[in-house]
Amino acid sequence: MKLLIERNAQDLSSTAARLVARQVLTQPRSVLALPTGDTPRGMYEVLVGLEQRGLLDLSHVRAFNLDEYLDLPEDDPRSFRSYMVRHLWEQLAAPPADWFIPSSNPADEQGECAAYEEALCRTGGVDLAVLGIGPNGHIGFNEPGTPWALGMHVVTLAEATRHKEAARFGGLANVPRRGISMGIKTIMRCGRIVLLASGEGKAEILARALLGPVTTEVPASVLQLHPWLTVVVDQPAAGALTTP
Repeated sequence: MKLLIERNAQDLSSTAARLVARQVLTQPRSVLALPTGDTPRGMYEVLVGLEQRGLLDLSHVRAFNLDEYLDLPEDDPRSFRSYMVRHLWEQLAAPPADWFIPSSNPADEQGECAAYEEALCRTGGVDLAVLGIGPNGHIGFNEPGTPWALGMHVVTLAEATRHKEAARFGGLANVPRRGISMGIKTIMRCGRIVLLASGEGKAEILARALLGPVTTEVPASVLQLHPWLTVVVDQPAAGALTTP
């Protein structure tokens, strides 16, 4: 495990973007697994800036999003599809032709999971996955208690996850109760993983994930077993990692 502690969220974003850019510059047809949420937003801004200055070309990557809400219209502005379009793909002069995100309203949910796994297999596997960590230790939508052996699957969202999103949805009652997510088995098969965490609110769960026992109750703790993990955090998120 490699731990990079940056001064603030802005520096974290720059470092995360640099890791992604290095992967793409080395291997233009890289397969990426990408997150949504508050923490990676700055990373996407930096990547867009690199592309606009002619320093990076993302048009040849094959990108897979980690997860999506279920039971939302696909064009809902709160969907992860809309997030990715808004914060990354529509900002690029030439977005990749091969961008995959699970449907938020599939006719056949299990068929959607199987098709997504098949699309991943056809690429030969993910070269670099960027992950965030939820306040309960989830990665993707793999909530506490999720078995390690699952591939792409349908998830019942934890109440802690739903409460965190309540303001964005205009109240808890409007937050979807289910999602669809890459499983732990799929994530652990990724060649390289970058885990991002920002803010004091992530300090305790990050320490549990990186320093505590490997347990399904803290899904991110399984990343301790990955052979190529880089953790990029800002100083507030690193508080419980660096204090005696």
